[in-house]
Amino acid sequence: MALIIGFAATAGLSACSGDPHLMNIKSGQSSPDEFAILPSKPLTMPPDLAVLPAPTPGGGNITDPTPQADAVAALGGNPGRLVDQGIAASDQALVAHAARRGSDPAIRATLAEADLRWRSRNARRPLEALFGTSVYQRAYRPMALDSRTEQLRWQRAGARTSTSPAPDVE
Repeated sequence: MALIIGFAATAGLSACSGDPHLMNIKSGQSSPDEFAILPSKPLTMPPDLAVLPAPTPGGGNITDPTPQADAVAALGGNPGRLVDQGIAASDQALVAHAARRGSDPAIRATLAEADLRWRSRNARRPLEALFGTSVYQRAYRPMALDSRTEQLRWQRAGARTSTSPAPDVE
């Protein structure tokens, strides 16, 4: 009997945590993240000191680590393509069409608030909180898109889906 009462008390207390996170993968971890430490590049003397760029307060330094650019360069890509250069000329018409009725500059904050409300209504259940399981898939299941149904819908409408094979018709 004491075991049942103890289990019920533990489950009840864990349900009161109020944790709004759905993907709770060690979110309360207080130990250091060994992958967040990046070594800086070695200091080198440039061939001509007159060609160095002017220092920019708060700007980047040539010895700052750039792991993404280094990975792109190691794989044979152009690290310069990682720099945000605005909207490409090929996408101007698409962006203009998408914004033809205006755009909301606060859309990210609006969506964050709506998502927080959704997550608070679909919070972890007592046993999920007790065992620390992720409830992301369960909470967002009503919003999920069935890829096979969508593929069939587009193919029946006559759209070409050349990179996707025809699904098995049930």
